[in-house]
Amino acid sequence: MKYWRLTLLLCLFFIAAIGIVGRLFYLQVAGHKFYSALALGQQVGFAEVEGARGEVFSENSRESHGAANTGELKSLAINKDNWLVSAVPKKIKDKETAATLLAAAIGQSAESILEKFGKSDSYVIIKKDLTDEQMLAVRDLKVDGIPIDGVSLESSSGVYYPQGGLAAQVIGFFGGNQKGQYGIEGYYDEILRGKQGVQEQKKGLDAIDMTPTADLDGSDIYLTLDYNIQFQAEALLKEAHEKIDIESGQIIVMKPDSGRILALANYPLFDLNNYSKQTNLGIFQNGAIQKLFEPGSVFKPFTMAMALQEKKITPESTFTDTGSVKIGPDTVSNFNHEKYGLQKMSGILEKSINTGAVYLSQLIAHETFANYLDALGFDDKTGVALQGEVGSQNNLLKNGSAFGFATASFGQGIEMTPLQLVRAFSVFANGGKIPKPYIVEKIVHGAEQEVTKPVISGQVISPQTASQVTTMLINVVDRGFGDGAKIPGYYLAGKTGTAEVAFEGKKGYYTDRTIQSFIGFGPALKPEFLILVKLDNPKVPKSALSAVPIFKKLSQYIINYWQIPPDYDVASK
Repeated sequence: MKYWRLTLLLCLFFIAAIGIVGRLFYLQVAGHKFYSALALGQQVGFAEVEGARGEVFSENSRESHGAANTGELKSLAINKDNWLVSAVPKKIKDKETAATLLAAAIGQSAESILEKFGKSDSYVIIKKDLTDEQMLAVRDLKVDGIPIDGVSLESSSGVYYPQGGLAAQVIGFFGGNQKGQYGIEGYYDEILRGKQGVQEQKKGLDAIDMTPTADLDGSDIYLTLDYNIQFQAEALLKEAHEKIDIESGQIIVMKPDSGRILALANYPLFDLNNYSKQTNLGIFQNGAIQKLFEPGSVFKPFTMAMALQEKKITPESTFTDTGSVKIGPDTVSNFNHEKYGLQKMSGILEKSINTGAVYLSQLIAHETFANYLDALGFDDKTGVALQGEVGSQNNLLKNGSAFGFATASFGQGIEMTPLQLVRAFSVFANGGKIPKPYIVEKIVHGAEQEVTKPVISGQVISPQTASQVTTMLINVVDRGFGDGAKIPGYYLAGKTGTAEVAFEGKKGYYTDRTIQSFIGFGPALKPEFLILVKLDNPKVPKSALSAVPIFKKLSQYIINYWQIPPDYDVASK
């Protein structure tokens, strides 16, 4: 029994070893699934999350002359946390001190904050929409080195519009109900909106390399708008309000060969970051796509094209204007009751002769006239992918009288949206074909992107008819009522229009209101841009004094911006 102690120790060692091996077997084999799950629960958590909302961008087109490119990007709508400061007054020990400190941090009076403390013991909002500086100041509030108990910062995801009011009606806004409203924000709300899901959230050091389990973010949208052209168009509308007191207005700039919209400007505008302060909700409407109007004389080129296409006239045909024409019991007169005598067809457009347009319409069957309206797109929305677009139907005209078709020939008694007019007018700049207007260049989601492809109609009028009308429109600018749009060195094609404004809901027209417009394209022989200027009730008598100078300024801007070479040498002409 000499080594009994050693034997006992060895036995105890073997028993312990057997116990440890057995325990390890249980942990690593028999209980592997249970303990793996337990460990995972300590290292990883899961939470309900919502992906970030997609953002909206535009890019300039200086190098591409208005085509899609990779120009300088401008952010139009980006994500930003909105901060507010709230309080649970019953938890605040020294309300006066807290109110004084909060007042200094957020720029309110201590008295107003104390008044809010008195409204509820449980929860009050002190101020919403804190600036970054105010948020940091509230975060750092302390009394004797200790944060104020009962005062809290809260954040919610929101959208910030870096350009303020630029293209406000086009972009729309992300509303207080957490939905996009109007424009792009409204039309593409589901695509912009981040998806909801459950995301794995690692703990400890592993959190450094944490990646989402799925891509929940919304898609980004890139617009066709050129920031610089849009800015210039809006500045010109604002200037028109200041100088000739327009009530409202629109300018549209489009590539006539593709339908790519480079500017869709409205006046008045509003600040997208402060949309809730607007009391006139009508300002949110986009007049370019949501308001119908009677275009007036800018419609006359379409009547001319119908007569040419139907072989009822040639450019050399003549017409004698007596200043007025009777249609049944009614009479149509020229502007200011002017009489122009013997005229070739180009003179009807150059001098904007109402009776000449009536003469052309009387050569065309009513059904044929109506069919051309349909082919030119005046019976359908453009499908531009902006929320709330309306379209004209002109059903009363189609079932109407000879007098109705006569007045429609010069743009009265027929209605359309500005964008419908732009779409149709591109038929002259695009060899008789019409593009579908579009304002979204591409939609990007991660590495995937969906790029808009231009859609062009079939032949609405022949290339010959388009060329003949274009020549007449060049004459309008060179020697007609649109000569104020002329830019030395360049051939521009366009047409003036001064339209009466119809009463709402009843027959007749205002005697003291007009819509004045000019629509044209350039360079006329190889068009790169098409511009519509539409002004509501300017305080001048005709469009030659209002819309025409604006068209010229914007055309000159685009020519310089894109560095378009001249059509001819000014010195030699």
